[in-house]
Amino acid sequence: MKPFSMIREFHLADWFTLGNAVCGVGALFSTMTFLATNDVVHIYYAAALVFAALVFDVLDGRIARWRKKSSAMGRELDSLADIISFGVAPAIIGYGCGMRGLYDRVILAYFVACGVSRLARYNVTAEELSHGTGKVVYFEGTPIPTSFLLVILLAVAANYGAVGDNLWFGAVSIAGFTLHPFTLIFGVSGSLMISRIHIPKP
Repeated sequence: MKPFSMIREFHLADWFTLGNAVCGVGALFSTMTFLATNDVVHIYYAAALVFAALVFDVLDGRIARWRKKSSAMGRELDSLADIISFGVAPAIIGYGCGMRGLYDRVILAYFVACGVSRLARYNVTAEELSHGTGKVVYFEGTPIPTSFLLVILLAVAANYGAVGDNLWFGAVSIAGFTLHPFTLIFGVSGSLMISRIHIPKP
């Protein structure tokens, strides 16, 4: 097999999808830097990188439709990039901002699991939802990029110093383990992803 033969198979849209994934990984690095330095600017960097991932996510779809070139590999790349940027990254940003109790971690893991399930369900039902037209007319459950709203909320909280021990809504102890009620927004977001509500697709 020739070196880089797989790369030659990439369409233009696939490179934008990879940009999505790279931005998601960058957001993870920024959050880890915040944990190491406690400099809140790195939370802003993480949020900005998730926004950049969202821009790449929108562009890759538009480019694929414009060039009328798509592939099964492109669809898989899109799902994998989305789970990094809009599943794992928001959860880790939440952890970095102070959602570190046992119940917090369970809820954050649930959120990521819901995101993975949402993407898998979409991949296997897209053809059925398109009704043979090739175009999906609605999403079933909220799309995973809507988690960017959680990232915005965390960035606003960071701007007001509401991170770590100052996290909004404080903390409660249940059976000796900690829950920050603020973390429940991740539980709600994850549940909406795996719900059966119909969201019109642009």
